[in-house]
Amino acid sequence: MQLKRPDPRYTHSPKARKNFVLALRLSLWFVGVLWFIQIANDYLGLELARFGLRPRDDVGLLGIVTAPFLHGGFAHLFSNTMPLIVSITAVFYLYPNAALRALPMIWLGGGLLAWFIGRPSIHIGASGLVYGMLAFVFVSGMLRQDFRSMAVSLFVWFLYGSMLWGVLPIRPRMSWEMHLAGAVVGVVMAVLYRDWDRVPLKRYEWEDDDSVPDWFPDPEVEADRDEDQR
Repeated sequence: MQLKRPDPRYTHSPKARKNFVLALRLSLWFVGVLWFIQIANDYLGLELARFGLRPRDDVGLLGIVTAPFLHGGFAHLFSNTMPLIVSITAVFYLYPNAALRALPMIWLGGGLLAWFIGRPSIHIGASGLVYGMLAFVFVSGMLRQDFRSMAVSLFVWFLYGSMLWGVLPIRPRMSWEMHLAGAVVGVVMAVLYRDWDRVPLKRYEWEDDDSVPDWFPDPEVEADRDEDQR
């Protein structure tokens, strides 16, 4: 496997840095909203968990939209906070155009799939969204095979590779169905949008047709020379 080298004029440009800052701000704003909802829910006794995802229940369809905003407590939200910041920042920084289409599909498509396969219980939390975005980032890097995307993929795997166990029914109070659904949709989105947001690659002079070195042999000249020698 030959990795492609991104053009440093792009990756180190002011625009690239601005995109990273914007992606980070988006992730912090989203996490801030989640913390605001959790604080309000806890101190005002709103009992918002009732708006979670209820599989195969018509009323529970609302949870497809609302479940990622709701958590079972501060410990639950805290465990999702850093993965959300990392995954949202990575998705919008590396693949901004694809993110605008993939993220809604991971959110809604993952929720709908969990609604079909989930146990008859109330499912809440943004972990399904986290699994979807991390799967999207990891698989996108594997498919694109440029240094930057691959580096982020390996970084994500190093940090959260152990989360793979979360798609298995090994903990009764954990919504592994939302994890699995999010990851599946994330992989599908990575495949569908694998050609989007391709980073400009570094080109060397010898790769351009107009810049073939003088010492490089011309096949036609070499063929004529062989005929003369005969």
